[in-house]
Parts: sequence; structure tokens; C-alpha cells
Amino acid sequence: MDNKIRNKKTRKHRAGKVLGDIYAVIIYAIFYIPVAVMIFFSFNNADRNYYWQGFTTDWYVKLFDFTNKDLWMALGYSLLIAVLSTIISVTIGVLGGIGLKKFEFKMKKFIGLMIYIPIIVPEIVMAVAMLIIFMTIGIKLGLGTILIGHCTFCIPYAVITIKGRISGDNETLQEASMDLGANRLQTFWRITIPTIMPGITSSAFLAFTLSIDDVVMSNMLAGASQSTLPVLILSMNRTGITPDVNALTTLMVAFMLVAMLTVNGIQRARAKKEKRLLAESDAIISANKK
Repeated sequence: MDNKIRNKKTRKHRAGKVLGDIYAVIIYAIFYIPVAVMIFFSFNNADRNYYWQGFTTDWYVKLFDFTNKDLWMALGYSLLIAVLSTIISVTIGVLGGIGLKKFEFKMKKFIGLMIYIPIIVPEIVMAVAMLIIFMTIGIKLGLGTILIGHCTFCIPYAVITIKGRISGDNETLQEASMDLGANRLQTFWRITIPTIMPGITSSAFLAFTLSIDDVVMSNMLAGASQSTLPVLILSMNRTGITPDVNALTTLMVAFMLVAMLTVNGIQRARAKKEKRLLAESDAIISANKK
């Protein structure tokens, strides 16, 4: 009887594992098949990406001939906005995350709840509201307005990500640092920042991706002469997207993947080094006690 029950549980466990694997494959397929199709059509030997007409690498050659200047200008404009919004968002995110996690002040709960508003509210609502404000006070649309718009939805993600990375161990290390003679600024740069660096890195990647991928805010707050890459691709979609756009976005995906793997490798190497140094210090302390 026990064997029957055990075999039945084993079969259920195996069936659940198979269903879980199938579910995971479906989810990953939904995520990555569009990316694979985009990469595949970057080698399409056709002027428009409607049908596959043969393999070619000419679009990558033409891409670096800089014949499509609008595409490169839009990319440069998008990168400038993304880098600036990432720097601003991460800086405010570090200060805001530490402030909300460590300090007590009036309206702390209210401010903590208000951070989620730009995430919850639909982006089109935020974009229209900001457009009305800029038009009312007479601010000219352009780089500044787009940058403000991107920071409004990047900062909350940065604050939440960095705040979640701060733990009780950070306070213990900070107290130990100050007991050993370091001032607050030295403790901040040498203890606080390194301990929350994984959160800073994650928030930077997230803010950069959200900014460079944004369409709604960029389209609403852009000036007449500026266009980000997503807005340009959206306008090209009406007449048909050429494979050189696929080639450019393929290179962007490859760059982000390499950057992510590099940062991950650096973090692993740092973690191994810290673990080794901790083991050596424990060994020295144990030897001294003997």
C-alpha cells in the first residue's frame, strides 16, 4: 500500500515537472520569438520586411555606410536622452532609496506610496498631463522636456530597486566603519555604495532600457526637429520598415546582452574575491585566538 501511494506521488511529481517545463518553454517562446524574428529579417534580401526573399548581409554594410542619416541621428538622440535620464534616475534613486529605508521623517509613508503613482498611472495620461503643463508655462518642447518626462517614470523604478537592495547588514557595516574612524562621506563611498552596487547596476539597466524604448512620452514631448529612434521607427511603420532598422536593433540587442554578461561576470568575480578575503580574515582571527 505504501509503495502504491509513493508511486502515485512520484507520477504526480513527474507530471507536474513536465507541465512546468512546458509552461516555461511557452513563456520563453512568447518573450524571445519576436526578437528571433527581428534578427532573422535583418538578413532579408528585400527592400521591405513583408516577405522573406533570401539571405544577405548587405543591410549591415549599408548601415555602416551611414546612408540613412535620420536613423543614426535618432539613435544618437535616443542614447543621449537614455544616458542622461539613467544618470539622473540612479543618483536620485540612491539618495531616495537610502532616505526611505534608513531615516524616519514626516509623510514618509505618503512619499513611499506616491513613488508608485508614475508606475501605476498609464503613460499616456502622464504624457498628456506633462504636455499641458509645459504648454501652459511656456516651456519649448525638445530635449529638456523629453528628459523630464523620462525621469518621471525611471526614478520610481530606481528608488524601488535600490531600496530593496538595502538590508540590515548595510547598517552594521556602516556603524563598524564609523567606529573605526571613517566619517559619513567616507563610509558612504567605501561601504554604502559597494554594498548596494548590484541594486544600482540593476536600476541603471532598467532605467536605460525604459528610456531608450519609450514611444508615448517621447512622441508627446518631442520638438518638431527632434525624433527618438522608437518614434522614427513608428513613423516608418506606416510605409514599411526596411531591414537596416532590424540590423541596427539587432546590434543594440547584442550590445545590451554583452554589457549584461560583462557586469554579471564582474559582480561574480567581486563576490568570489570578497568571499575569499572573508575566509582569509576568519582564518587569521582563528589563528590568533589559538
